[in-house]
Amino acid sequence: MADPKPKTPHALRPVPRFIFASRWLQLPLYIGLIVAQGVYVFHFLVELMHLVEAVFGSQTALQALVSSIGYKTDVAITSLNETVIMLVVLALIDVVMISNLLIMVIVGGYETFVSRMNLEDHPDQPEWLSHVNASVLKVKLATAIIGISSIHLLKTFINAANYDLKVLMWQTIIHIVFLLSALAIAYTDKLMVRDGSAEH
Repeated sequence: MADPKPKTPHALRPVPRFIFASRWLQLPLYIGLIVAQGVYVFHFLVELMHLVEAVFGSQTALQALVSSIGYKTDVAITSLNETVIMLVVLALIDVVMISNLLIMVIVGGYETFVSRMNLEDHPDQPEWLSHVNASVLKVKLATAIIGISSIHLLKTFINAANYDLKVLMWQTIIHIVFLLSALAIAYTDKLMVRDGSAEH
């Protein structure tokens, strides 16, 4: 049996065609996020270079690291210690997680709201992209934000001596709010999927 002919899309009227074409206005936004991704890559490489130089005894690189992570102590820091290394590594992980978030927004958002990328046969197609939609994207973004917030909170607790009690309290409260928001989004999405299945 011969395969049925693919359906040809019918021509849209001028006004709907114009409104539908307006989705391409989002393209500069995604290109801007790609530029932001490049800035994060540059920042990551600079911090990594400072870390490597500090390992080999560079005081300039060490002070740049200490300044960037906001680490303060009454004793002058003349060499890398475990706390500084941990804070720097967490900062690098933070950059990676934000970069992952950007990729999800760029690729998932473009695929969902602008145009298909036709990556079905591409060996590097992300697994999550095959079933991405606005609801799935929201849940994944909420999960990524919780991960980023967790890293920030861990950095704050490791360096707690340099923060006011109110800062520690509010960061913890905000993190809990992120968690509750993600749970609410996931639960709402689950209800919508269940209701949609019930209708069919």
